[in-house]
Amino acid sequence: MENKGYRWFHVVTALFVTSLIVSNIIAVKLISIGGLVLPAGVILFPVAYIIGDILTEVYGFAKARQVIWIGFFCNLLAVIAIWIAGRLSPPPFWTVGIFDSPQTAQQAYEAILGFTTRLLLASFLAYLVGEFLNSIVLAKLKVRTEGRWLWLRTISSTIVGQGADSVVFISIAFWGIFPTSALAQAILSQWFFKVAFEMLATPITYLVVNALKRSEGVDYYDKDTDFSII
Repeated sequence: MENKGYRWFHVVTALFVTSLIVSNIIAVKLISIGGLVLPAGVILFPVAYIIGDILTEVYGFAKARQVIWIGFFCNLLAVIAIWIAGRLSPPPFWTVGIFDSPQTAQQAYEAILGFTTRLLLASFLAYLVGEFLNSIVLAKLKVRTEGRWLWLRTISSTIVGQGADSVVFISIAFWGIFPTSALAQAILSQWFFKVAFEMLATPITYLVVNALKRSEGVDYYDKDTDFSII
């Protein structure tokens, strides 16, 4: 794709990466919304998918692919930095809030920000599978529908992408820990919430997409695009 030096592309990229990293950090907390028990990351993670929709719709799959990989490596950098900080010894005077010793403060840090290998693998694989499916489905539907029915493209791509994301993450992270019925409930709960989020945000998606297309002077169609992920 021709590099036109788009005015807003880097802003959209920054919002995507920020949404991704913050949602992964806050995902350690469980919340209850309407009777659904969900990781707190669902507050912001669906925003990354919506921004992914916007990137593909406006700039095309090649640009979206670039941003997906940028998000992956930025998230990897954040994880490495958090892990290194956790391994370094604290000074003897370090206390945090109610934690009145370096040992308890360190335990609190590791409890909140400590990542297990299994969870990291689940998170990274789910992200790549979900985001690429989301972008590919949207790009191909745009060509098939000749640019009509944006709502159909964004919701359909979210159903596929978020469905795959939920299945991959929950299955890898909790297989053998939760019973099968609980795994299925967790997958369906996350999937339902994320798709509902996308549907409710559709009017905002329309506004942002139309504004970007006018400002950037682009409305890309992936008619001859190579849909490889690398």
